[in-house]
Amino acid sequence: MKRHCLLVLLFWIPLLPLRAAEKPKVVTFSTILTEIAQRVGGDRVEVTGLLKPGVDPHEYQPKPADLTLVSRAQLILLSAKHMESYVGKLKEATGTKGALVEVGDQFPSLKMKDEKSGLTDDPHWWHSIDNVRRATKVVQDELVKISPADQAAFAANAAAYTKELNELESWVKSEVAKLPRNQRKLVTSHDAFQYFARSFGFTIHPIEGVSPEEQPSSKKVSELIAAIKSEGVKAIFLESIQNPKVVQEITRETGAKIGGTLYADGLGDSPEASTYAAMYKHNVRTIVGALK
Repeated sequence: MKRHCLLVLLFWIPLLPLRAAEKPKVVTFSTILTEIAQRVGGDRVEVTGLLKPGVDPHEYQPKPADLTLVSRAQLILLSAKHMESYVGKLKEATGTKGALVEVGDQFPSLKMKDEKSGLTDDPHWWHSIDNVRRATKVVQDELVKISPADQAAFAANAAAYTKELNELESWVKSEVAKLPRNQRKLVTSHDAFQYFARSFGFTIHPIEGVSPEEQPSSKKVSELIAAIKSEGVKAIFLESIQNPKVVQEITRETGAKIGGTLYADGLGDSPEASTYAAMYKHNVRTIVGALK
């Protein structure tokens, strides 16, 4: 009887499922990079986005639990261009285990005015679709480093995502073409749309600086009101994260209307901005619709 049971057990052992290899862990601190890593990595990697949609990246600070996840990851993706003030904490948390990649630093920066420190790099690189294509290639290359066996899958996924970005760019160009160049004046809550402005021929007038928390001086507000009047700007755009009170003063003084709400600092927590393409299309429809 014992021999019979042993034979049955030996018969079933080969049929037991092998323990699946653990997927490489990727941690991101950008909603845009979370999407890119998920699309390029597919089911071959485990992606955890610590910065959630609708959260202001300028104000975010990692919690102890976040640093624990960082310490266990093989790849940590940062937006960078000085967006994250906590890079030192992350480097300390990851030690030499994981690769910490500041993705935005891999391509050129536009400069923006900071009332405290003068000129600084504009960290809002994702408003250039071309920059997102570059970021996709950066992420692809980094994923290959941590999982070389999946190189072909990563390449195929990156190509499919890049194709979608190309289609998005073509759509944006056709929509913006409906707006005469002399009407492409963009007044926004804070200075987040320079990459978009450069790509599609807009002049931008930000109310605030790098961060939505930077309140403009009375001199800057006066200069902005004068510019809006002289250039005949039709609309001022708010942002999804906050509604600065100074906008009300500017609309009163200039007669410009509120053109709608834009997503400036990443993906939103509503369906209209839950993906990069959806967010971009919402912004473009809002801008073109208000300025035509």
